[in-house]
Amino acid sequence: MRVVKEINHPICKVTIFNWNSKYLIKLEQGDIEQTFKIDEMDVLEEKDLDEVLNESFMKAAQKRFKEMHDALEGATEHLL
Repeated sequence: MRVVKEINHPICKVTIFNWNSKYLIKLEQGDIEQTFKIDEMDVLEEKDLDEVLNESFMKAAQKRFKEMHDALEGATEHLL
């Protein structure tokens, strides 16, 4: 697995990997992460991956992070 790029975005840490003929876009926020896979054949140049991380995409990711944090908190509250 090769790291293509790392970005410290205000919402989360973004790491783009190249692995197994795919680009993996991993978003991390604390203990929660989201990973998206894009086939290499769908991307002309690696720099085009930056366009995926547009404002709309990142806002949707932030919403999912909140939902994921809430779900994990609800599922583990009885453990405390």
